[in-house]
Amino acid sequence: MKKQELYERVMAYMKEAIPVAETELHYKNPYELLVAVILSAQCTDKRVNQITPALFEAYPTPEVLAEATPEAVFEYVRSVSYPNNKAKHLVGMARMLVKDFNGRVPDTLDELTKLPGVGRKTANVIQAVVFNKAAMAVDTHVFRVSHRIGLVGARCTTPLSVEKELTKHIPPEVIPTAHHWLILHGRYTCTARNPKCEPCGLKLLCKHYKTTHKLRPAQQLEDTSRS
Repeated sequence: MKKQELYERVMAYMKEAIPVAETELHYKNPYELLVAVILSAQCTDKRVNQITPALFEAYPTPEVLAEATPEAVFEYVRSVSYPNNKAKHLVGMARMLVKDFNGRVPDTLDELTKLPGVGRKTANVIQAVVFNKAAMAVDTHVFRVSHRIGLVGARCTTPLSVEKELTKHIPPEVIPTAHHWLILHGRYTCTARNPKCEPCGLKLLCKHYKTTHKLRPAQQLEDTSRS
């Protein structure tokens, strides 16, 4: 099967299997999403959603957060991973938003990555979710699922290389949604430990499944023709 056909079949399955594909972080505006995504680095969305209501009540705007101290913000974020660094990043981010962007979240990669605590992945999330841009954020789920299915090859050893390969084959208008499809598939089906291969509708297309179950080429052709 050619690579582009694999992409088309995987995207078609995802569209049907995950009709509602959106971030599981709770937010009401771009500022709140930016805060939540910064907090979500190496932390679960569930944990972030537990602490952000009180955080947003205390610091409802960038202007208010910019006046805070990292020590004060720490009390609200202490239960997430790396709370000291994240508290400093949040305050620094808010101060730069106020000083350089009139309190508005910017929409370009270059401007977003100038903000403290905002790397390429976070910037791509904001671009895709808030501004519906063709930006593919590669987190641990996207990285794992892309390799297991065979959307990317063994040479794609970095998030950036995976991002470039995915955006090369996925239509620009689909990328913002495909980002969520891959995350949700990795979070609930293609899990890091004990992936749920048997009920997965992609198993007969999946490189990992074919390898671990040692399907013969004839079996693969026969099974995929039935799917």
